Amino acid sequence: MRRFRLAAFVTSFLFASGVALTGATTAQAAATGYVALGDSYSSGVGSGSYISSSGDCKRSTKAYPSLWAAAHSPSTFNFEACSGARTGDVIANQLGSLSSATGLVSISVGGNDAGFADVMTTCVLYSESTCLSRISQARTYVTSTLPGNLDAVYNAISAKAPAAHVVAIGYPRFYQLNGSCLAGLSETERSAINSAADLLDTTISKKAADHGFTFGDVRTTFTGHEICSSDSWLHSVNWTNIGESYHPTAAGQSGGYLPVFTSAA
Repeated sequence: MRRFRLAAFVTSFLFASGVALTGATTAQAAATGYVALGDSYSSGVGSGSYISSSGDCKRSTKAYPSLWAAAHSPSTFNFEACSGARTGDVIANQLGSLSSATGLVSISVGGNDAGFADVMTTCVLYSESTCLSRISQARTYVTSTLPGNLDAVYNAISAKAPAAHVVAIGYPRFYQLNGSCLAGLSETERSAINSAADLLDTTISKKAADHGFTFGDVRTTFTGHEICSSDSWLHSVNWTNIGESYHPTAAGQSGGYLPVFTSAA
């Protein structure tokens, strides 16, 4: 049984048995609230069914945090993830719900810091050489600057929710190489984008481990469901709703993200 479920069970058992807990033990045993932080991959951009009150954050009832909360009924659920969020935005705008009662936190962040939306725009609109140059810039940022940004947001989470089990969720590879796409980016560009996604995931995984967090690797569940596969769980370029481009569909949230988070939680 995973830590979050175990904490909830132990809390219920002890109180049902009339066992009194005091001090730090009480706070940790009662830490059963869930807070979902991060960017558009956690808010659910691309999956539809957006919660109207979330505005431009585009939080979806089909996003993995909503699906997990509906299935597991945490004592509290605060959905703070927001489209476009970077590490600094998480620190400035999303941590207000964290407390000693928070037992579980999910977070996907880092892709916007690295400028992956601009990478994809550049690759779609410009030449292969320009695309590869922009990817190289993103890789440099991921190796030189992003680790410190992740340290800052991870430290802030731990300071505000010391009893929480934190799951840092990664990003899928975008493309199935040698797949069914007949036009669009070259295989060289697709391979370079996948490699950059791998670097981003490796960086997040290492920083998560440094902070005692769990890394949720969605590349495993998205294998066979990338763009250019016969059953893609990712939007390609969506000219009618450009903001959903290169984001998980509802199937990507339920089939790609949810199982990984459920296992890690």
